[in-house]
Amino acid sequence: MDNRIFLFLATILSGFALIRVPLDGSFLEGVSPVTDIIGFLTVIIFSLVLIYKGVKGLFSK
Repeated sequence: MDNRIFLFLATILSGFALIRVPLDGSFLEGVSPVTDIIGFLTVIIFSLVLIYKGVKGLFSK
């Protein structure tokens, strides 16, 4: 089994954590929109990679 699949899943989880991290009231409050954008992009990109690998694995022998 491809061990990179678990790395992709961990990256998707990290993206969700980046979206949900509470930065209100801290000195990092100004970068909150940037962390949200990075989190969304991370989740979308690596989800598409997992879908691609699943479809590729489904149709290959």
